Amino acid sequence: MKCEHCTRKECSKKTKTDDQENASVDVPSPAHENGEKGEFHKLADAKIFLSDCLACDSCVSAEEGVQVSQQNAKDFFRVLNLNKKCDTSKHKVLAVSVCPQSLPYFAAKFSLSVTDASRRLCGFLKSLGVHYVFDTTIAADFSILESQKEFVRRFRQHNEEEPTLPMLTSACPGEITQMMEQSDLSVRDAALDTLFGDMKEEEVRRHDGASSDGYLAHIFRHAAKELFNEDVGEVTYRTLRNKDFQEVTLEKSGEVLLRFAAAYGFRNIQNVVLKLKKGKFPYHFVEVLACAGGCLNGRGQAQTEDGCVDKALLQKMKGIYTDIPVRLPETSSHVQELYQEWLDGTDSPRVQEALHTAYQGPGHPANSRDIKW
Repeated sequence: MKCEHCTRKECSKKTKTDDQENASVDVPSPAHENGEKGEFHKLADAKIFLSDCLACDSCVSAEEGVQVSQQNAKDFFRVLNLNKKCDTSKHKVLAVSVCPQSLPYFAAKFSLSVTDASRRLCGFLKSLGVHYVFDTTIAADFSILESQKEFVRRFRQHNEEEPTLPMLTSACPGEITQMMEQSDLSVRDAALDTLFGDMKEEEVRRHDGASSDGYLAHIFRHAAKELFNEDVGEVTYRTLRNKDFQEVTLEKSGEVLLRFAAAYGFRNIQNVVLKLKKGKFPYHFVEVLACAGGCLNGRGQAQTEDGCVDKALLQKMKGIYTDIPVRLPETSSHVQELYQEWLDGTDSPRVQEALHTAYQGPGHPANSRDIKW
């Protein structure tokens, strides 16, 4: 028996359970919100069960399942406690990554600047026994730059016989654990660690994006220049069916050259999938995020004790995030240094090996990348 609203032809799930923690959510149809009519709105008028999405497991390989299960607070504290009981030479090294979207919560909650919040958070984690705390911005630099090249390649290769578009991308920050939220961060400051010994202490930087890592904005500008020699300054988002589905287009002489979209939240993701299955999806590129409202509204952030969204805090976080200076991935000297010294250039086989992966469908063996606690 297939789960309700399942979009897969085959499913490994035999029965449907009533999970009280993952209760169904009535999702209002955008058609009811703005009076428009059309197939999109009919598809959106549905109940989405979180348990249906996560319990089927048909889209998650065994390897990915192991990785997810090992990323939990219980194992994290188990290793911290083991380290405290043995000689430092036998310690398991613990590294934590912090993304720019997680910092506005601490800045707003404790009335700090984003840079001070990052230092306090880093100091707090190291007081627990964490060895290294890294900023994820440089990793996102690589991801954005490689995604720019991949989109241009896909756009040029795309045809009806062998379609390579639309290209979808997603990047979600890790969940902030409740023990961090409840701490007062009244510990010594510590600067974020770096792979570069000569790197001077800098303020926190982010990428250009509406509460995300900015894949859409950066790839859109790059594609406009590379494919059509058009310089795009500020990227203009146009809200369509609801506030979490927005469109960006490049037009010339009345012709749409590029059509990008940002789809946030389960409702919009469901509609994207259904449109793709029907072959009626007009976009070249889609930035997908599971959280409605984007990364700042992610799980563990801007929530009250009863799990509801703290709208006042979220609004404050948005203002703080907007004020973080933007850094273009192309301008990072350290990224270019790594391309040349670690990856043997920007188009080398080493780049493909280190920065790219291939999707392994269910039933296909994958190389083990378990976390060796």
